[in-house]
Amino acid sequence: MPTALAIPLFVASLAVALVSAALFARTLDRLGVRIGLPEALLGLLTALAADCPEIVSAVVALIKGATSVSLGVVVGSNVFNLAAMLGLTVLLAGRIRLPRETVVIEGGVGVLVTLIAGGVVLGVVPAAAGVVLIACVLAPYLLLLARGPRIARRLFPERIGRGLTRALGEREHWGHHERVEEAAIWKLVAVMVPAVALIVLGSTGMVETAVSLADHWDVPRTLVGVLVLAPLTSVPNAYTGARLGLANRGAALVSETLNSNTLNLVAGAVVPALVVSVVSLTTETKLDFAWLIVMTVVSLLMLSRSRGMGRLDGVVLIGLFVAFCVVEVART
Repeated sequence: MPTALAIPLFVASLAVALVSAALFARTLDRLGVRIGLPEALLGLLTALAADCPEIVSAVVALIKGATSVSLGVVVGSNVFNLAAMLGLTVLLAGRIRLPRETVVIEGGVGVLVTLIAGGVVLGVVPAAAGVVLIACVLAPYLLLLARGPRIARRLFPERIGRGLTRALGEREHWGHHERVEEAAIWKLVAVMVPAVALIVLGSTGMVETAVSLADHWDVPRTLVGVLVLAPLTSVPNAYTGARLGLANRGAALVSETLNSNTLNLVAGAVVPALVVSVVSLTTETKLDFAWLIVMTVVSLLMLSRSRGMGRLDGVVLIGLFVAFCVVEVART
C-alpha cells in the first residue's frame, strides 16, 4: 500500500474506531446509571464497550499472522490503561478513594487473569487449560457483580454483607431505580449495532495501514503494537476513566481499568490461543508481562491505602509507563 494512501487511511480508521467506541461506552454507561446498576458492574460494562478497538486490533493482527503486533497491542494497552486511567485521572481529579474490599476483589481477579494469560502466552499453560482457569476466576466474580449484595445479606453475617456492598459500589435504594421503558432499550441497541460495526471496520483499517507503514519504514512490528496501536486504541478507555474519576466514582473507575485489562488478555490472547498460536518465548515478551504484573501490583498497593491514590502516585504510574516505552525502544 502506498504511503500517501496509507497515512490518511490510518488517520481516518483511527477516528472512526475511537468515535464509535466513545459513543458506545457513553450510551451503555448512561443506561446503566438509569437502571441503578452497581458501580463495579457499570465499570465492567463500560470497559467492555471502550475495549472494542483494542480487542479487535489484537485479533485482526493475529489473523494476519502479526503475532508480535497483537501481543504488543494487548500488553501495551494494559500498561497504558494503568498510566492513563489511574495515573492521569488522579492528576486531574486530585485523589481516588475507594473501599479496600473493592481493591481486594477487583485486584485479585485482575492479577490472577494476568498470571494465567502470561502462562498461556509463554507456553507454560495450555490454551484450553487457560480458558478453564480464567472461567473459574471470572464466574464467581460475575456472580458477585450481578447478585453479590443480595446473596451476602441472606447467607452471611451483616458485617460481610456491608463489606461486599461497599466493594461493589452498590447504589442506594437498590431495586427502587427509575423504570426503563422498552423504547430506551431499543435505542441502546440501535446505537450499539452500527457502533460495533464501525469499531471493527476502523480497527481493521488501523492494523492494515499501521503494519504496511511499519514494513515500508523498517520499523519493528513490535513497536507498532506497543507504542502506536496500543495507546491510540486505548483513548476511549482513558476518556471514560477521566470522566468517572472527575465524577468521584472511584469504584467504577477501578473496575473499568482492571476489567479492561482482563478483557484485553482474555479476548485478545487467551481465547484466540485456542485456534491460533500466540506462544512467544522471547525475553521481550517475558519482560513485558513482568512489567505489567509489577505495575498492576503497584497500582493496587497505592489504592489500598486509607488515603487512596494521590497526584504523586499518578506521577509514579505515568513514569513507569514512560520507562516502559523507553525500554521498548532501546531493545529494538
